[in-house]
Amino acid sequence: MTEILFNKALHVLVKCKDCDDRRSTVRICIELQFNSNPVHRRDLIVRLTDDADLYFLYNLIISEEDFQSLKVQQGLLIDFASFPQKFIDLLDQCITEQGKDNPRFLLQLCCPSTTLGHGPASLNIVETNAFKHLTHLSLKLLHGTDVEIKKFLASCLASVKEEKLLLEQKLRQTEEDLSRQLSYTQQTLSEKSRELDKLRSEWTAQTTSLSSRHSQDMTAEREKALETQTRLQQQNEQLRRELESAHLRNTQQLQDRLAELESSNRDLTEKKYKSDSAIRDLKAKLVGLEEESQRAKQQVLSLRRENGTLDTECHEKERLVNQLHTRVAVLEQEIKDKDQLVLRTKEVLDATQQQKNTVEGNVEGKQLQISKLEATVKSLSEELIKANGIIKKLQGDMKALVGKIKVKNTVTVSQEKLLQETAETLHREQKELQETQQLLRQREEEVSKLKEQLEATVQKLDESREVLKTNENVITWLNKQLNENQLSRKQENAGAFETPPAPSSGAGLRMGSTSHNLLGSRSFPPSSGQGYPITSTLNSKLSFPLSAGPRPVSHCQSSGPKAGLSLLLTSLLSFSRALFCCLSGEPAGLESKYFERRDDSIPLRGLIPSMHLNRDIPMPSTKPAPPIKSGPPSAPSAYFPG
Repeated sequence: MTEILFNKALHVLVKCKDCDDRRSTVRICIELQFNSNPVHRRDLIVRLTDDADLYFLYNLIISEEDFQSLKVQQGLLIDFASFPQKFIDLLDQCITEQGKDNPRFLLQLCCPSTTLGHGPASLNIVETNAFKHLTHLSLKLLHGTDVEIKKFLASCLASVKEEKLLLEQKLRQTEEDLSRQLSYTQQTLSEKSRELDKLRSEWTAQTTSLSSRHSQDMTAEREKALETQTRLQQQNEQLRRELESAHLRNTQQLQDRLAELESSNRDLTEKKYKSDSAIRDLKAKLVGLEEESQRAKQQVLSLRRENGTLDTECHEKERLVNQLHTRVAVLEQEIKDKDQLVLRTKEVLDATQQQKNTVEGNVEGKQLQISKLEATVKSLSEELIKANGIIKKLQGDMKALVGKIKVKNTVTVSQEKLLQETAETLHREQKELQETQQLLRQREEEVSKLKEQLEATVQKLDESREVLKTNENVITWLNKQLNENQLSRKQENAGAFETPPAPSSGAGLRMGSTSHNLLGSRSFPPSSGQGYPITSTLNSKLSFPLSAGPRPVSHCQSSGPKAGLSLLLTSLLSFSRALFCCLSGEPAGLESKYFERRDDSIPLRGLIPSMHLNRDIPMPSTKPAPPIKSGPPSAPSAYFPG
């Protein structure tokens, strides 16, 4: 259980290391927390926050044991029970002195680091006198952790939501009260207008009856005394004219006032409709408006202060309504009194008529009766003037009520606007969070697709490497076979040079068959894999020049099995290199190692004479020759030319 003892914003002098002093506004909140622990029953919590920076948070928790050490360190003379009130008194002194140029009490926030918010800070209450700066109290506060800041922000958000609900309830209550007051005022206005019509009709009836009675009296008096009758008639006519003019003026004024009241009533209804339409337009416009959450929070804090003022205004308005009720009761009582006065005047008129009938011969009695009638008429005119003044006061009260209703409408509209803005900011932040989550899911899907593509490319690269390895094995074996063939040819040429140079066709046939048998008897190892046929389609795709069209005769004569082997070797190298480039994305072309000269190889120049002697070996043509069936079917030599 916590009890808030103090929560106000104060001007604080901030001092940091290697920085200039500056003034800022900091909110200080003092809470007293009651614990169920029998050892630490009460804790005093001091919290420093900034309304402009929600991440600014400093906390200090003082238990009774901590207060004893603080009391010993700073030489305090009070106990823990009276410490919060004394601390609040010192803060009030700082508040009263903060508006002055040279304040006596000053609040300082000292930080040993270069920036505020990255370490502990001390809150000092300093009194400045003519001798020195006297520090009354110094409290060391710790900066809030991320968890504490999150809890503080969550509590702020919860309080804002609670205040929003309270404001909505108060708004609905004020709307209901205003509607009821408006209907009540309209009813009272209609009742007053009806009463005014009744008074006007009664007044006209009374004036007509009085004028008729006066005329009858004057005719009776003319017969008795002509001189006195003429004089009295002139006086009565003057009085009648004055009364009629006064009555006409009064009726005209009442009609004008009635017209003004009706026009004001129409204006009020039009203003009400306009205000309702303006409220709807403002609500529609409020949907499109966007403001920052910081400003909304500041406005909520200002609304807290305005809430207190609104409560006081509501109490004052209720008091004014009670006063108006009392005034209405007084006015009703006055109207009843006026009715009684009118009845009394009627009775007086009846008595005067009886007196006139009884005292017909006395002119002096008539004059006295006329004077009495004049006095009653004057009293009636005075009462009418009083009634007009009361009606004016009622009209002024009505105008004041209308103005107050307008003020309440503006306040409720501003509160609705603030509540709508806070709801929009919360909705917008939730929408942004959903969009970021969708983007994160899309990025994860793209990463998974890229991983799958990478695995596929790695698998293809491994397959191409295996194919390249098998091709290199085949190429080494072909090189070996070619070297052995060249050695055997060299030995045969050496034997031919030792025999007499009398060539015959049989020798040529024998040599051709020997070379053919050499080629045919060479079998490829079964481990070399399947054959690699090189067709024209593959040549056209990989642009391998297996046949270069018609060649010169010398070149054709020097070609043979060795030329076919060299062509097959070159084509296999080009094919393996192109296949590896297609799979790995590298540029096509043979590596330079395949064009280097080997020391253990025998050049082909020494074999040219023997190639001329071999007439049975066909020349290579532009078309690929059929495979030789003497070799094993699984060896690549099955596709040698010739």
